[in-house]
Amino acid sequence: MQAVRFHEYGGIDVLRVEEVERPTPGPGQVLVEVRAAGIQPGEVMIREGARHGRWPAVFPSGQGSDLAGVVVEVGPQVRGFAVGDEVLGFTHDRASHAQFVAVDDVDVVSRPPGLSWDVAGSLYVAGTTAYACVFAVDPGPADTVVVSGAAGGVGSFVVQLARRRGATVIGLASEGNHAWLRQRGVVPVVYGEGVAERIREAAGGNVDAFIDTFGDGYVELAVELGVRSERINTIRDWQAAAKVGARTYGEGAAACAVVLGELARLAARGELEVPIARTYPLEQVRDAFRELETGHTHGKIVLRP
Repeated sequence: MQAVRFHEYGGIDVLRVEEVERPTPGPGQVLVEVRAAGIQPGEVMIREGARHGRWPAVFPSGQGSDLAGVVVEVGPQVRGFAVGDEVLGFTHDRASHAQFVAVDDVDVVSRPPGLSWDVAGSLYVAGTTAYACVFAVDPGPADTVVVSGAAGGVGSFVVQLARRRGATVIGLASEGNHAWLRQRGVVPVVYGEGVAERIREAAGGNVDAFIDTFGDGYVELAVELGVRSERINTIRDWQAAAKVGARTYGEGAAACAVVLGELARLAARGELEVPIARTYPLEQVRDAFRELETGHTHGKIVLRP
């Protein structure tokens, strides 16, 4: 089968699509023929070696967590799945950017009717990360919540989930994404110089919580806005969070099939929109990450093996 590999830390040019042995599912595992697999900013940091202390790579390394596809083989002791089932899920083995992947049966759920392959295959990392972010600051109808990177891969989930809780949501994003945010009941604010005053004006009073999906000084901005540390959550700036006592709930805090299944059902019913920025065939993985690394995509970029 074909799979993405890199043999050393580095830039986009270290990514290769290579022929590797097709995996065999072990006990409690299913073999999924992948139809769609999302890509993530965190995979860039792992590939570059920037997260070696936290998530070291073993070479040659594969990559990819999100996946959706069709079960083509089942191992012994598998519960609840059979050949031909359409599923979405995740792997912790950095292996979903491939034509086939062996996955634990507890890490997949059935694909709800009406959920597209692209959405199903890009739901896990961004969706469960957003779920954890919102859980961390616990917004309610009386709260005003600011979200940085509000139209990005994680931020676009966060703003919708926070609005579902009844909160007033202020989304920091470029002007090109303001219409999309307004359509979802979010108050858009342009980031950059003077953002603190623009947030105060948009809030018309206190800011109660801050969810940072971008990094680059937003934890400090939340403190400047008077947000209590326990109601600040960041998925990017762990150093600043440690300094002020903010939370760092991310993907790992909600990394389970139960949460993924809930998000999939919301998306299938049209109650959670998952923007797909663009899709690429597996052999164009370098182009996919080149677009991702511009930092200006709205929604998810998906590989189609």
